[in-house]
Amino acid sequence: MDLIFAAKGMVALIVIVALLAAERWRPMAPRPKDAGPRRLASNFALAAINAGLSRVVIIPLTALATMIAIPWRPSGMEGIAFLLIDLIVLDFWIYLWHRASHQVPFLWRFHEVHHLDAFLDVTSAVRFHFGEVIMSALARAVIVIALDIPLLSVLIFDSLVLLAAAFQHSNVALPAKVEAGLRWVIVTPSHHWVHHHKVRTDTDSNYCTVLTLWDRLGGSFSPTVRTPDMPIGTEGRSEKSLPALIVSPFKRP
Repeated sequence: MDLIFAAKGMVALIVIVALLAAERWRPMAPRPKDAGPRRLASNFALAAINAGLSRVVIIPLTALATMIAIPWRPSGMEGIAFLLIDLIVLDFWIYLWHRASHQVPFLWRFHEVHHLDAFLDVTSAVRFHFGEVIMSALARAVIVIALDIPLLSVLIFDSLVLLAAAFQHSNVALPAKVEAGLRWVIVTPSHHWVHHHKVRTDTDSNYCTVLTLWDRLGGSFSPTVRTPDMPIGTEGRSEKSLPALIVSPFKRP
């Protein structure tokens, strides 16, 4: 298991550094003046909090869920084929959770911390309120217990989600044909940037994390085309300082 964590960390670091370099080399949108050190400090601080939670809360909670899962799976349900099924199931679950995070006011108060970022780059992929991270882990534990999903499948999926999030939030200009082709299968920057468009109808669309299939089936696929000058953030709201981001979900609306 320690080898898995080490490999996950190494791969994630390589991909994130590569995307950071690609953003500077071939950016899609110009970087605004207010997307400087203060913003980066907030994003990295939230990421650091969640990294600590992952070790002491999220991973132990997930491991416990796999230990007390309803043991209905036959011993033959293992291997690559069943791993892929687990990953698809978890991807569908995270689509439903993400959609609920927009439609349930209490959940949105936490998820909005992610959307208040007024610019998107790789660091946006790790900007989440710790309350949302904990609630997401608790909700996923129910699925893990009910479907008897192995810990290995969950850990691999978490790694996949981290890489997918880094890619889709990145400010990288891909060739139009490449991006359009990829978008038929996976979430691309153009697909996810529309989700961060500062227009609520677009914000409440394009919920997918890995496969775009769920947006097509769920009627949440936005026809809006991403543009370099697309305003990012939450409609009618503005970015907050780090302390304000941390306490905002707990304040009465």
